[in-house]
Amino acid sequence: MHQPVCFLCGKTDFVYHSTSTDIEYHTTKDNYDFYECQNCKLLRIDPIPVDKLSIIYPSNYYSFLKNKKTIVDSIKEWMDKRLFTNVLGKLKGDLKVLDVGGGSGWLLNVMKSLTDRVKFTQVVDLDADAEKLARENGHEYFCGKIEDFKTNQKFDFVLLLNLIEHVENPLAVLQGIESVLTDQGLVLIKTPNYDSFDARIFNSWGGLHCPRHWVLFTEQSFRKTAEKANLRVESLTYTQGAPFWAVSILGWLQKKKLVNVNAQRPAIQHPLFPVLAGLFAGFDLLRKPFAKTSQMFIILRKK
Repeated sequence: MHQPVCFLCGKTDFVYHSTSTDIEYHTTKDNYDFYECQNCKLLRIDPIPVDKLSIIYPSNYYSFLKNKKTIVDSIKEWMDKRLFTNVLGKLKGDLKVLDVGGGSGWLLNVMKSLTDRVKFTQVVDLDADAEKLARENGHEYFCGKIEDFKTNQKFDFVLLLNLIEHVENPLAVLQGIESVLTDQGLVLIKTPNYDSFDARIFNSWGGLHCPRHWVLFTEQSFRKTAEKANLRVESLTYTQGAPFWAVSILGWLQKKKLVNVNAQRPAIQHPLFPVLAGLFAGFDLLRKPFAKTSQMFIILRKK
């Protein structure tokens, strides 16, 4: 059996975990295998579809669209603002903020609205089309990978939300961030946790986001990765994974031919999606105090 190599420990001590396909956007009918490193507890897709980015990220991908804000979105935005305010309160003086994978910089706009101490903002993103809007919003823009970002600036706050699971080598990403972090700087990361109840009960789990999530973590494996990047975990908390529940259930209903999810109307645009997301957001928030839910918020700083 083919054995992938772990980017963290360099070993091939992987065991087969599951097989999935694109149950959200139906960009491909290919099946992808996921393997778990027995040494690091990392989960990775194999093969990594690096040559299919234009296919697996279709034009109607959620981050490319300006969707009408739902009640669930409003609640999430309110919770995110509370989190950002809390993190910004840990930092002193005027601040420089970097958003890796920040697109047009809309989250940096939120940062500026929360405090006038944010004096400089930078986006690093692969989307060349987002640069014009980002600069119009007052942000500097680098089109490329964080590993290739060369700057004399040092940042006090770095956002890495829903991105590290999309890259081939998360360690290299964290090392790139560590190199541009001030001594007081903090990094806020949001990423899936595959050691969760919903990840265990659904074979085609929404958190796999197949084939767009390439590496997934548990708390244990993320701490190992951060440590190797010369970063330490200041806090790690679990948060609701409502979108993963909604996609998983719609995928199961699709297999039963009870709903129709397709390339023209992906899971996120199905009328049941906001209903399921709202229901399971509440479910996850109720059980969060005593259970590992399927998304993690992590705050890092330099060792």
